[in-house]
Amino acid sequence: MRMEADVMERYQNDSMSYELFPKGLAVFGYNEEGLLETEITAENGRHVKMEKNDSEQWEAYGNVVVRNIINQEVMETDTLYWDRKNEKIYTDCYVKLYSPDGYMQGYGMESDQRARNSIILRPFDSYGVIVQDSTEVRIDSVNFIGPLIKK
Repeated sequence: MRMEADVMERYQNDSMSYELFPKGLAVFGYNEEGLLETEITAENGRHVKMEKNDSEQWEAYGNVVVRNIINQEVMETDTLYWDRKNEKIYTDCYVKLYSPDGYMQGYGMESDQRARNSIILRPFDSYGVIVQDSTEVRIDSVNFIGPLIKK
């Protein structure tokens, strides 16, 4: 995982320390082969670390977008939490999930930290399914090295 931010403000006292990212942040997650797999962007962020129980929490809020580049999935929400110890991301807020197979929305989401297996906890009853050609070849345009095939 790699994180970038234009501005980081650090605050510290006896029992806890935290960092604020008031101008947004971007987190990049790589798979086992070192390829870019996940990108998370948000308008604001916060990292809180408690000294006495050695716990920490990452929060991203304000137009949070999670992109799994390999699966070509995009999730949008307002607030997202990352549990680093358990390697999970989650939210209780309204969520929209776009994938090549369809569109889902609802409240609450849980996933592994690379957004490989996202589950909407309370999905809406209505959903859309996109019908696709099963012979279509998807190319990972971020990690692909070589010429693109022209149709």
